[in-house]
Amino acid sequence: MRPLILITNDDGVAAKGVLALEAIAQEFGDVVVMAPEVNNSGQSHSITPSRPLRVRTVKESDELSVYACDGTPVDCVKLAVEYFCPRRPALVLAGINHGSNSSINVLYSGTMGAVVEATVCGFEAIGFSLLNHSVNADFSSCEPFVRTIIADVMENGLPDNVSLNVNIPNLPVGQIKGIRVCHEAKTYWRDSFEKRIDPIGRPYWWLTGKFVCDELQEGSDEWALQNGFVSVVPTHPDFTNYQAIKQLRSRYE
Repeated sequence: MRPLILITNDDGVAAKGVLALEAIAQEFGDVVVMAPEVNNSGQSHSITPSRPLRVRTVKESDELSVYACDGTPVDCVKLAVEYFCPRRPALVLAGINHGSNSSINVLYSGTMGAVVEATVCGFEAIGFSLLNHSVNADFSSCEPFVRTIIADVMENGLPDNVSLNVNIPNLPVGQIKGIRVCHEAKTYWRDSFEKRIDPIGRPYWWLTGKFVCDELQEGSDEWALQNGFVSVVPTHPDFTNYQAIKQLRSRYE
């Protein structure tokens, strides 16, 4: 029996990125896709506890089943594992995201929220993103790198409680220099809200912002991406800063 691979995303079930990932994943096993019915970008690790979830069957077969859920990416992982996967997934994939999920963006990403949820649930998981926000982005340059990383994880596994955050520069495949394992660069969003007035005179505020990178040294994901490499950052759901424990214990205990 072929291994089962579960796929989700945050751009929606019809996004070009998830269709590209679905095609590659079928080379490695049977595939179940459960993705949001509509775009859920920026949902991070949010869930839907206040209303029931509804699922629409897009296609269903032994080799490939596709479902659209009206919840978040994390909802999709939880629900698919319990009710829609015919057996335990060998791997959970998210993406391919339309746009970067490097550095600080991992905190806001619905794609990576789904990956972290899968890790919490005990599955090996990978999130893939292409640095192109267009709905018509060309994902062909992603294919060899996505294929390589999936094959490696399927064969060799991942460390306990670790998932991968993979970002791919928006370059022709021949211009991508290879894969670098990185740490997250020190970055932040300098947020602002633009005030506007709607057609009936009511004010509203639209979130805007500027991405600021304070670290562009070799070894960081932003350095890798700006220099034509695919960045691979090992991530885990433990937010504890272990280096600060000793210092804070001296103050509170």
